[in-house]
Amino acid sequence: MIATIRTRLESLADEPTAEILRGFFKTGPGEYGEGDRFRGIRVPVLRKLCREFRHTGIEVISELLDSPWHEDRMLALLLLIERYRASDEAGREVLYNFYCLRTDRINNWDLVDVTCPHIVGRHLHARDRSLIYRFAESPNLWERRIAIVSTFHFIRKNDFRDTIALAERLLADPEALLHKATGWMLREVGKRDQPALEAFLDLHVAAMPRTMLRYAIERLPEEERLGWLKRR
Repeated sequence: MIATIRTRLESLADEPTAEILRGFFKTGPGEYGEGDRFRGIRVPVLRKLCREFRHTGIEVISELLDSPWHEDRMLALLLLIERYRASDEAGREVLYNFYCLRTDRINNWDLVDVTCPHIVGRHLHARDRSLIYRFAESPNLWERRIAIVSTFHFIRKNDFRDTIALAERLLADPEALLHKATGWMLREVGKRDQPALEAFLDLHVAAMPRTMLRYAIERLPEEERLGWLKRR
């Protein structure tokens, strides 16, 4: 199975697209994606492959996740989501633990954003959520991003408590990628409960990184956006 999947991935490679993706995902020296390799396969194509190989076992998924190719790791994570959805409670526990133990391979923002709400967020919805608070304190940028973006699942259930609590913890984070992710989650809160967003802003607008603030207020009317920016 792994050889078949790799052959399919190799056949779909497109170097001009790969060059664009290497720039988009910042793979140059000193950048957050330094050294990552791209085949040049877009996510919609990977989703089609995922449907084709949706019965792939965890051993093959693990091999794909070890790949140096970004698209191989994305496919592995998409397959993991499919297995999680199809599993019973015991199986989901195993897959959730597998995901959390392999965060060293979930190492760019798209790999995080496409997957963590569907595994970490969904798994912790009715469980103890202390893991995302540990991840929020991690030296690993991607674990911190998993922490906040996983709360998207809670937000969709109109549960904003952890998003707000984690956003407060991440106010002083040095990474722009965390400012963007946190602002995005706050914006999602505001789409469902604008007073909750405004209460957060009222307390923290002066301390918020400007990028986080801009993302958070993006959907507000222009006059309100300008008012919050002036307070920053």
